[in-house]
Amino acid sequence: MSEIRNINLWESGRTKIEWVKRNMPLLNAIEEAFIKEKPFENLKIALSVHLEAKTAYLCKVLAAGGATMYITGSNPLSTQDDVAAALVHEGLNVYAWYNATGEEYNGHISKVVEAGPNIIIDDGGDLVNLIHTGYPQLIRNVIGGCEETTTGIIRLKAMEKAGALKFPVMLVNNAMCKHLFDNRYGTGQSVWDGINRTTNLIVAGKTVVVAGYGWCGKGVAMRAKGNGASVIVTEVDPIKAMEAVMDGFSVMKMTDAAKAGDIFVTVTGCRDVITADSFVNMKDGAILCNAGHFDIEVDVAGLKKMAVKEFTARNNITGYTLENGNTLFVLGEGRLVNLACADGHPAEIMDMSFAIQALSAEYLVKNKGKLSGTVEVPAEIDNKVAEMILNFRGVEIDTLTETQKEYLASWKAD
Repeated sequence: MSEIRNINLWESGRTKIEWVKRNMPLLNAIEEAFIKEKPFENLKIALSVHLEAKTAYLCKVLAAGGATMYITGSNPLSTQDDVAAALVHEGLNVYAWYNATGEEYNGHISKVVEAGPNIIIDDGGDLVNLIHTGYPQLIRNVIGGCEETTTGIIRLKAMEKAGALKFPVMLVNNAMCKHLFDNRYGTGQSVWDGINRTTNLIVAGKTVVVAGYGWCGKGVAMRAKGNGASVIVTEVDPIKAMEAVMDGFSVMKMTDAAKAGDIFVTVTGCRDVITADSFVNMKDGAILCNAGHFDIEVDVAGLKKMAVKEFTARNNITGYTLENGNTLFVLGEGRLVNLACADGHPAEIMDMSFAIQALSAEYLVKNKGKLSGTVEVPAEIDNKVAEMILNFRGVEIDTLTETQKEYLASWKAD
């Protein structure tokens, strides 16, 4: 029995799903193949990913491959109730609604795990963590899992190092066709979509502070620069910091950047990135938001305690007035700004990422019993996705001749 807000919203959700489907040719092709081959026949797939239209279409593609789907969201503010209703209307099992309390969110995740999944598709590691800690008796049913994001991979690596990971998990985020495009171009565009539509303020002429210069941080910084902002990067990795310098950005400690920034975006996957030491030095009117997975990069709880006044400044914007009289504004409660305040990555970007997800899930089934620990996505899946998208875009590339292949494989000088 699904648990959603309102089944009567299904028509609006279906319209959203149909729109993204028109712009996701990779998943269209994979769906056609899955309908014929039924790789997930008699299998249960548990999925915890931001529940909006693009994710819904992935769920439909997996269901077309024979899977019985058990679906929840990976963030309380990213679930779209009409999309959830559309999936339930089509017979899929959904346990999620927008703005769930912590208790409700955990309850929905539990419902999905209690189904006894054979494959887990995760975004942040909540399902994998819960089945290990709360339902270890169900692990025997699991063929393997797929992890969508950097934060989840960090948790998986920690589990693997501790000897706690009991089934193989594909590191989807590490695939070239995922992180090079999704993390950089997807995050770069969707973060600013969320900021711009929520604040309705100009970016040009402002100073933007980007915390973290991984692929997501690169994308956010690149788009901020393109919008006319001056960009400061904060980092803990000296190599990434040097890369930011070479890309033309200022690099400094967060406590120093706090004094200069107008807009702050955290993209680290860590916690306590912006804390009290920085809040007290920020300008009146500074805007803070997070594009990392969990809502602990900006210490919103600490900011609440410091504030002498808290108020709703605008939809999805909370103002916190400090003792010094300055007011700081937090977008989307410090949760993922591109989903809490917008619609996430563009459909064409998620087409590549979700194609990797679907093909990785199929790979797990085909290699049942042969894999263990964390597993990198095979190059053939990456290359297949890249070749397909180039073909859909009408792009042709060169191929190596036999002589060139021999030359590249030879150690001789001639």
